[in-house]
Amino acid sequence: MPPTRTLPRICIAMGLPDVPNLLAHARREAEAGETFLEFRLDFLDAPAVGAAAIADFLRDFPDTFILATCRRHQNHGRFNGSIEEQLAILEQAIGAGAQAIDVEIETAEAAADRVAQFRGRALVVVSYHNFEATPPMDTVAARVLGVRADVYKLVTTARKPSDNVRVLAAARGLPRQKLVVLAMGDLGFPTRVLSPVFGGCFTYAAPMATEGTASGQASARVLRSVYHVEKLTRTAKIYGVIADPIRHSISPAVLNRAFQSRRIDAVYLPFLVTPAYLRDFFSLASKLPLAGFSVTIPHKQKIIRYLDAVDPLAKRIGAVNTVWRKAGKWRGANTDVAGVTLPLARILRLPNSSVLVVGNGGAARGAAFALSDAGAKLAITGRNPDRVRALAKICSAEPLLRDQLNGRKFDVVVHATPLGMFPKVDECFFDGAIPGEVVFDMVYNPMETVLVKHAREQGKAVIPGVEMFVEQAVRQFELWTGETAPRQAMLKAAMEALEPK
Repeated sequence: MPPTRTLPRICIAMGLPDVPNLLAHARREAEAGETFLEFRLDFLDAPAVGAAAIADFLRDFPDTFILATCRRHQNHGRFNGSIEEQLAILEQAIGAGAQAIDVEIETAEAAADRVAQFRGRALVVVSYHNFEATPPMDTVAARVLGVRADVYKLVTTARKPSDNVRVLAAARGLPRQKLVVLAMGDLGFPTRVLSPVFGGCFTYAAPMATEGTASGQASARVLRSVYHVEKLTRTAKIYGVIADPIRHSISPAVLNRAFQSRRIDAVYLPFLVTPAYLRDFFSLASKLPLAGFSVTIPHKQKIIRYLDAVDPLAKRIGAVNTVWRKAGKWRGANTDVAGVTLPLARILRLPNSSVLVVGNGGAARGAAFALSDAGAKLAITGRNPDRVRALAKICSAEPLLRDQLNGRKFDVVVHATPLGMFPKVDECFFDGAIPGEVVFDMVYNPMETVLVKHAREQGKAVIPGVEMFVEQAVRQFELWTGETAPRQAMLKAAMEALEPK
């Protein structure tokens, strides 16, 4: 029986429509150094031909470990044959050299004796998939453990943040079993990184230059280079960022690079958290447990109600972007302040400078208070007149409606709204001339927003959002770790992450 202990932590799931395509992608992965591939035979127009092709592939790449899967369409696969035909294809795959097979629980229960005959000749993975939700995991585990196998794979769909920790807890709850535990979807992405940390045998990744076989899969390159999946230990500290949407965030690339530069055993993950599930996220944060996390749109203000202590400046601003746990209590601060003032201070004196802040959300509040405290003469505008007036009142600024900007000039315009941010990259607050000599766009993705492009065309000095992003991330890292942040490494990671793919 192939030893599960020596399996790599990452299995590349190969789901292609025809055998030449499958083999071409598999060769590319093997030549890139990947040694653990899943051949999804049910994706092929000729599954039996794909099973036979395993022998040809292994002649060229004999050190590759092949997991063969032929899931029936009744169980969310693509194979339309009977159970007998399915098992015959898996038998053929083993004969061609596949060292492991994946049999879904429905087939394993219906043909337990036949599946048992595979053991000893190949590693037998019995898999459970739920494409709708995350049911009670003890019930799921009891079901799959009722069938004799070498590895048990438990895959659900995350519908709320706390589903992640329920799935991961299954691995630690059954330490004597060989398990793979994952939650599908963007909400479940953290499990794809943390499964091996929590005791799972391995995790799944998408192949290069093509889609994976399940929602939420990242490439092996991302799992290795950004998240260091193969180097994380079971005592690694866990950090993250909460946002909605989350895919645009470059925070994982930047903060993970910082941890790696300082050789800190830690990982920083993206957590998709909708406003309705902010409270539920704290259940995940406490049980995982999270050591700290970043907060961005749309949670910077509402997060305060869930914290035990808030830094005085953050409390005055009414927005928090950095949270950490100390002595069992959740504490919040706002590092956006440094992200605004430091880049500006490099090119002008803030005291008595005239500054227009565009926006009235959490980011705008941080910018407004930071600039007011620095002695700038402040004006605020935005799309919501009532909120503009409210923010202007509490930070001693001049409220301006959009039509009141005509003819006005400022030393600096600080843009603090989501306009122009990925994926709505064509939006811009200003239709024509920008009323400032310096334009500071807090949006960092894309690196050159429509606003930045227009500012350059109009001869303005520009501070791109990436500068603010790195400064606030530097402060977060130092709050969490007590170490000096590797600023240059973080800036390089940010620039790389923002490069067009």
